[in-house]
Amino acid sequence: MSLVYLFKIEQIYLKMTKKQIDPDIHFKTLRALEDDPKITQRELSKQLGISLGSVNYCIKALIEVGHIKVQNFNKNTDKSVYFYLLTPQGMKKKAALTGDFLKRKLVEYHQLKQEIESIQLKINTNKARQS
Repeated sequence: MSLVYLFKIEQIYLKMTKKQIDPDIHFKTLRALEDDPKITQRELSKQLGISLGSVNYCIKALIEVGHIKVQNFNKNTDKSVYFYLLTPQGMKKKAALTGDFLKRKLVEYHQLKQEIESIQLKINTNKARQS
């Protein structure tokens, strides 16, 4: 199955379940879970700067579309401790989201750089006029 076909199926499924995830949050969540599969939702909430409810919603949506699977530590006495694993489909999605994320951030960077240069030029022009 092609990645494009899988992406279309995923989008249809997300629309059917009415669960929409912001692409940046989707990417950052997958990246954080890959970096630390034992991270708690509360820690993830702090790391991403979003509410605990938003993290819970995102985790549930990622499970539903098959990007992550969740395992409970059987030997742990605290049964609320989970282990988040990216699935092969989740790894592919993370790779695609990484490229999209970088493209968006580069565009933002260049726009911000132009805006800063424009403001600096105005400041320098105003200083020259006042002198």
